[in-house]
Amino acid sequence: MGKERLQPKIKGNGRKFHKGMLTSLRQDWQTPQELYDGLNKEFNFDFDPCSVNPKFDGLEVEWGKSNFVNPPYGRYKEGKYEKKSAQDLFLKKADEENKKGKLIVLLIPVRTSSRRWQTYILDNPNAEIRFMPKRFKFSKASTPAMFCSAIVILHSKKSK
Repeated sequence: MGKERLQPKIKGNGRKFHKGMLTSLRQDWQTPQELYDGLNKEFNFDFDPCSVNPKFDGLEVEWGKSNFVNPPYGRYKEGKYEKKSAQDLFLKKADEENKKGKLIVLLIPVRTSSRRWQTYILDNPNAEIRFMPKRFKFSKASTPAMFCSAIVILHSKKSK
């Protein structure tokens, strides 16, 4: 549980990465097991809304009390969320679930100048940011990620 990711249908432009390297066309980036295990030991996760091939839509269901979220990195290609950023949608949902008193642990790219960081992380009094010391390899990747990452913990009022 938790180490696999939702694989939405993502629109691509034929290149390995979107211009500016802000969006990957590949959507099966799995959290390194060692990283997940360490976080799980600390936070005891009971739900992952972004697991691979779920029988639910992580944006539509109620999340657990302690959640691990490694959101998809692209835009939805079709359906209800067509052309919308999966990162934006999952950070908004994480904020909503956190306001219900739930603990959310996010593995996301560092984009401190982005609207999503400004809105849901930097201005959030419940947020704790742990910048990764280096670019790491996602599971099954041959090279490190092309961006820096952070673990962002949205503490519930009780967990602080």
